[in-house]
Amino acid sequence: MKNNHIGRILGVVAAGSLLGACSDSSESLVIMGAASTRVINEDMQSAVAPDTTLEFNNAGSGTLVSQLEEGAPADVFISADKEAMEKAVAAGVVDTPKEIATNSMVLIVPADNPAKINSFADLGASDFDDATVAICDTQVPCGRVTKQLEEANKITITADSLEQSVSDVAGKVASGEADAGLVYATDATTLGDAISVVEIPHSQKYRNTLMAAVVKHSQKPDEAAKIVDLLTSSDFATVWKQRGFEPVAH
Repeated sequence: MKNNHIGRILGVVAAGSLLGACSDSSESLVIMGAASTRVINEDMQSAVAPDTTLEFNNAGSGTLVSQLEEGAPADVFISADKEAMEKAVAAGVVDTPKEIATNSMVLIVPADNPAKINSFADLGASDFDDATVAICDTQVPCGRVTKQLEEANKITITADSLEQSVSDVAGKVASGEADAGLVYATDATTLGDAISVVEIPHSQKYRNTLMAAVVKHSQKPDEAAKIVDLLTSSDFATVWKQRGFEPVAH
């Protein structure tokens, strides 16, 4: 359910500065957002002017960068980490990225926890070899953080599936297809009673930094830039916190 207070705050921001200067009677902007940012889609839509429609393409950051390189229509790119945004910059598909928020990872298991996994260390223990574990591939941000956490905790995870987005990992655990998986804390909050959360040592040290940028081939760069400004605004910081992220101060 949307937070009405947040909606009122952001409505004021939107009416006053976000897209109010547009002369068109209506606007449509395409937001390419990392899978982990799907939880703020409705908040973003609520924040823009009433005659503005945001179209969302949520997928793994690596997939989105490839789509941008192929010329897929988009106005704003939101990556789940700096490395993915750096790839987009190197490919020449975005302009002037900004840090917008950070996110940390947790271990999740199905609510009934059939494999009896109670700690991150269990994923590297021989007693749990029969457990089915889903993690992200290292080509995507959630996989890169997973690798860092393995190294920090001196364990090696033998994964049964390597996913291209954190939402795929979350889905496998919530459905019971996997006994455990690593997702962002923000994803865990959306799964409710379907899962149980196990904290990961050192997770706060290895937080991902989300970034946003205007897509170079955007047909509405000025409006896209205002979306990026919204995501870095003090008003939107309330949304980031409500959804489990930590806003980046600007």
